[in-house]
Amino acid sequence: MGTMNRMRENTGVVLWILVLSFGGLWVLQDSGVFETIGTDPLSKIIIVNGDAITLDEYNRQVEAQLEQIRQATGTTVSPQQRETEQERAFNALVENKLREQEMDRLGVSVSDTEITELITGDNPHQFIRANFSDEAGGVNRALLQSVIEDPAQEPLWLQIEDYIRLDRRSAKFDQLIASTVRISEADVEAYHHLRSLSASAEFFFLRYADIPDDSVTVTDRDVRRYYNDNREEYRTERLYSMQIGMLSKLPNSEDTLAVMQEIERLRPGFEATENDSLFVTQSGSETSWSNVWRSPADVTPELATALFEDGTIEVGQVLGPFKVNDQVQLVKVVDSRPAEETNVRARHILARLNENNPTAARQKISEVQQRILAGEDFAAVAAQVSDDTGSGQQGGDLGWFGSGAMVAPFQDAAFDARVGALTGPVETQFGLHLIEVTHRATEDFQLATISFALNASVATLNAVEESLMDLQYYGGETGDFVGEAQRLGIEVEPMQLVEGQIALPGIGVSRSVPAFLKTAKVGDISSVIEMDDISMVVHVTAIEVEGYEPLEEVEQSVRQRALLEKKRALQVARLSTAYAESGFDGLAAALDMPPQTVPEVSFEQSIISGLGRDYTFVGTVLGLAASEDSGVVEGENGAYVVRTTAVNEPAVLSDAERDELHDELFSLQEQAMQREWIDALREAAEIQDLRNDLLRQ
Repeated sequence: MGTMNRMRENTGVVLWILVLSFGGLWVLQDSGVFETIGTDPLSKIIIVNGDAITLDEYNRQVEAQLEQIRQATGTTVSPQQRETEQERAFNALVENKLREQEMDRLGVSVSDTEITELITGDNPHQFIRANFSDEAGGVNRALLQSVIEDPAQEPLWLQIEDYIRLDRRSAKFDQLIASTVRISEADVEAYHHLRSLSASAEFFFLRYADIPDDSVTVTDRDVRRYYNDNREEYRTERLYSMQIGMLSKLPNSEDTLAVMQEIERLRPGFEATENDSLFVTQSGSETSWSNVWRSPADVTPELATALFEDGTIEVGQVLGPFKVNDQVQLVKVVDSRPAEETNVRARHILARLNENNPTAARQKISEVQQRILAGEDFAAVAAQVSDDTGSGQQGGDLGWFGSGAMVAPFQDAAFDARVGALTGPVETQFGLHLIEVTHRATEDFQLATISFALNASVATLNAVEESLMDLQYYGGETGDFVGEAQRLGIEVEPMQLVEGQIALPGIGVSRSVPAFLKTAKVGDISSVIEMDDISMVVHVTAIEVEGYEPLEEVEQSVRQRALLEKKRALQVARLSTAYAESGFDGLAAALDMPPQTVPEVSFEQSIISGLGRDYTFVGTVLGLAASEDSGVVEGENGAYVVRTTAVNEPAVLSDAERDELHDELFSLQEQAMQREWIDALREAAEIQDLRNDLLRQ
């Protein structure tokens, strides 16, 4: 009876479980479910081949995805995350609508008999198994039947039946696509061969750029010809020039002080409580209670300093508040114990060894050692002479570290050193080190942490929005966007974006900006657009239509490419002549260079020394028999002739390996087929995205 009551009382919850558990809102759109949850507005926000998707459906899909993020991360959703999820929701709804239309066209249906079998049969649907399970892991048939026959559950039950019907219909559609996949024995062998084949090779390589610039002449005619032959490379998209007025949404000093004061008010109660886990929970802390023991390597540098460097720490003592990234924290010492592992804080000075003059480093480190022993400040000397410039700027400080963090000779010396003593020189692969251990941890601590998010206050965010709204209004009224921004104390940054570009250099990713630009005219100013850390308004100053960059504007770039093309032709001709006259074996003498060797080439090992990642080279090598030459190949950066010296054929597959590869290849092909099917449907579809028009109203 408990299950019946829960289902009766939590109708909306059950329906949203369907959404979140079984992959998207689309399964409910035709089931009448939304009539129970709420009324759909008539606004059409997406139209797919004449079929409308409403604003309500879109908002619900977005909200379902956002709720999944909140549940998974336990955090709020940022503006940029929301934009990303809105785009995902759009694509999901479009693709699900295309699936529905294709299922209608193909006549994919589910009979009442199938539904009955999926509810009361021997192999019931996952929803039935999950909600009507018995203690043995099966289905409680009596409970299931009582719910089916309960008149009060009929509206909800009909919706569940619709869901199961739609889910089964989708599964049948996926099975239909999968039935088109065929994997033969030859396919498995080819897949195995491609993955496992490797070879060794030697080759001669002439890099195009190795020809000196002054040995090649590029005329104006060459430049014009290259430009005409490669004109598509100079096609330009619609280009928008704009001014972006922006203000930070980060907390100001007043916001920080308010959070500090708020968390400080908890200190007396935190110190007095005997139930730390309950106090942390009831405080609304963003950090949960944990009884894990902490060493210096497990806490922030600020907290490590307070715990392990600033003197005696007592159980019950409350430390902080600390600013840690975007949080303010109070930390209570719950318990202590002797340290289980060695952790030290040390600083060092490095003298790198030079193979050509190894005594120089030893002389340098000896002189440095004498300076410090004579009383000079270690940190000052480190900043002046250490070859580890990164730590040198911090006085040689390496922070706290435990076992495995440093190379063995350095770690052993540091762990054995006395605090404050100068140790070394110690030799490692990096050179010679002088080491001073400044602190050693003798205890581990169990900590309780209260943390509050350090966010801008509502008043700060409102002030930001009001200022930008003023800029939008007065900038439009006066026509002086920059002047109004200066009056309001708003930073303005010029920027150019091509049509559809979502990456704003130096700012981040925004889909709202290209959506605004899509219908904007010169002089238009956007409404306030939110990013994670800033808010902004966009002022369009110029729009250049798509076309081609004039040769006059790109002549220098074209000339460089024409020069490289001539160098390419010269190197290819040189290598071709040498190979034709001398063959592979005579290339060393003809080119006055030895061949380069590569011990292993495979599609898994595609980075070639001297060439980088070059799949053309890899394919050429693996396509040759042992001792076979490639002839002259024009690569991206140079011309080469390669000879495969040995071919390592893949091992013969066992039956079990063959079956495993068959299943892997089938799964890959099935996923590719489903993606290609949807992509083809989408390519042929007429899709209208009305979000920008509707959401701006």
